[in-house]
Amino acid sequence: MSRTPEEAAWNEALIADFHAHGGQITLGRLAGASMLVMTSVGAKTGLPRTCPLGYHRDGESYVIVGSNSGLPEQPEWPANVAKNPIVTIEVGTEKFQARARVTEGAERRRLLDDRIAAVPIFGDYERKSGRELPVVVLDRID
Repeated sequence: MSRTPEEAAWNEALIADFHAHGGQITLGRLAGASMLVMTSVGAKTGLPRTCPLGYHRDGESYVIVGSNSGLPEQPEWPANVAKNPIVTIEVGTEKFQARARVTEGAERRRLLDDRIAAVPIFGDYERKSGRELPVVVLDRID
């Protein structure tokens, strides 16, 4: 699913805000949220794709969820990381490579439940979307 021009502009504004404020979001309804910026390689295009994503931690890992704000369409990034799992992550003022792994089964459920506990609207997103939300673990590559 391609982003609309409005969605692309929103993402660009979040990324600019993230960079301007040392990895913190200060804009709108997401002000103060735990956000990272991930650059993956497009599954179809092979081109870099950058997006801001909410996250939570599971030990040393970063966990991201393909909610697409509860829309029925899957965001593009889960397909990108499934095909090309090496990504670049920016968290705070740090930038590093990570390996992305799409979770399944009990691990997926546990991590999604953790996300829902931290940000309850994610429970609504799964019901509203009518699809299983992909849950991806990002592990730093040393």
